[in-house]
This record gives sequence, structure tokens and C-alpha cells, in this order.
Amino acid sequence: MAQLIRSAKSDTPADFFQLGADPSLDHLDPSILTSPVTDAEDPNLSEATKEYLGYLDLATRAHQKSAIDDFAAATLRLLGFRAPNTTVATRYAIPLVICGEKRAAQTDVCIIHHPTTTILLVLVADKTIFNNAAAVDVEVEAQHAETGRPTLEAMTVPCITMSGTTPTFYLIPVSKELSDAVITGQYPTSQTQVLKCITTVTHQRRVRDGMADPEFRKIALKRFLAFKDLAQSHWQQYLV
Repeated sequence: MAQLIRSAKSDTPADFFQLGADPSLDHLDPSILTSPVTDAEDPNLSEATKEYLGYLDLATRAHQKSAIDDFAAATLRLLGFRAPNTTVATRYAIPLVICGEKRAAQTDVCIIHHPTTTILLVLVADKTIFNNAAAVDVEVEAQHAETGRPTLEAMTVPCITMSGTTPTFYLIPVSKELSDAVITGQYPTSQTQVLKCITTVTHQRRVRDGMADPEFRKIALKRFLAFKDLAQSHWQQYLV
């Protein structure tokens, strides 16, 4: 039995997102971009801005996974990841069968399409991201079989991990061989090469503070926006 090798190739933002310029943040309340998280109760801020900064403050200080999940979900909603016929859900379990046993891959945050319940994007806080991507493929294949749609030989699942409030973006290709291996509990013979883009800045303190630092926040939000378009281009292929 071959060992499953997951190779994560880090790309520059320009190569990963394939953009000529960073997305604009002009549609956002400027206070979201510049206010310290400690200003979450500032009466001069809008309720929406205070709520978002409150999520960020809690995720920064509490160091609890649930607080990070709530902040990540708030970020997806803020940036319009919730397209028509979709829901941003937290702690959603993706059902799957492995070796005849019913299992579940637990997401922290995901985007779900209605009425198909297809998982379009997965966000998790740890390395289970690969298992989640494979589970999405297995679920999509089952839905295609139920509706008589052609089987997909391969699909790319958009994923995000959060280390505190610092995001890393992934494009995880899942082949039919890999999804079959998940179902049967075997290791595939082929290597899976994952593309990823790490959100970094030159100043180490900003990296440590994550999105609590306003300059890092702007960079991260631009990365989220760029990933939104990239993710949609991939999930549209398996919604058809």
C-alpha cells in the first residue's frame, strides 16, 4: 500500500490569485480597516462595524477556537462570500462513509449551496483541511450519482485555515482516485500537490498580532476578497 504524500506548494499572491492588482476595499466602512479592536464599543462607529471589531477583539484575546470560528464566519459575510442560494455555516459536519461505516468530517466554517447542500468552501483551524477537502469530493460525487449527473474525474476544493486571525488559502485538487481511497480506507498511489498562499508581512509584530493590526488587516481582507473570486471559479465547475 502506497503512502499518501501531500505536497503543499507555496505561491506568491500574484501567482496564486492570478490578479494584476489587489482588490479594492473602498466598499467597506473605513473604520473597519483602521480602528483598533479596542474601539469596538466606540459610539461613533456603526453597529455593523462595532460588531465586526467585537468578533475580531474576542478572537484576538480569548484564544478560543469558537471565537476564531465566529470571527472567520463574520469575515466571510462582511466580504460577500455569501452568494445567492448559499449560507455561511459554522461547525457543519460533512457526512461520508468509510469502509461501510458512517463518519463525518467536521468543518469550523463552510459555505453551503441550497438546495443541493453542496459544500463550496471549507474553513478549518487545523490540518484536518485535507480530510475535509476529500469529504467534500465524496459528498459531491454522491450527489451527482443521486441526480444522474456525470461523475467528476477531479475537482478543486477551495479551503482556508486560520492560525489565530491569520489566514492561509488553499486550492486542494481531489481526484476520483483520492476520493475512492477515502471511501475504501486505502492510500492512493498518486501524490496530491496542494497550492497555498500564506498571508505574510515583513514586520513580525504584525504577523503575531494578526488582523488586530490594522495594516495586516487590510492585507488579509484583500487576500480574502481575491480568494472569493478564485473560489467561485472552482466551485462553479462542480455545481453544474
